[in-house]
Amino acid sequence: MIDKRFGKRVKECRERIGLTQEQFAEKIGLTPNYISTVERGTAFPRYEKLIAIINGLEVSADALFCDVVEHGTEYKTTRLSQLLEALPNEEQRRILQMVELMVKQAGDTP
Repeated sequence: MIDKRFGKRVKECRERIGLTQEQFAEKIGLTPNYISTVERGTAFPRYEKLIAIINGLEVSADALFCDVVEHGTEYKTTRLSQLLEALPNEEQRRILQMVELMVKQAGDTP
């Protein structure tokens, strides 16, 4: 299960920086076939390869494990900010008001 989610994130991050599997593999010294197996979730990289993938994608580890690790809130906060920026100003204000209210209510509860 973790392999498929991790692989999906690798693919999303790779595509976000505009690299093909071949270009990415060359950049980090792995084979395109290996990158393909990771992205499909049929292989999970060992430590050295995992570090190479994270560094090659130029992201934090939470960017790849955000839906697996429960305490990776920094990535989620950054992602939420990016999504909000894409909205019209009026929608941004409306959503932020709702979030502020929810935070206030959470702080008021014992």
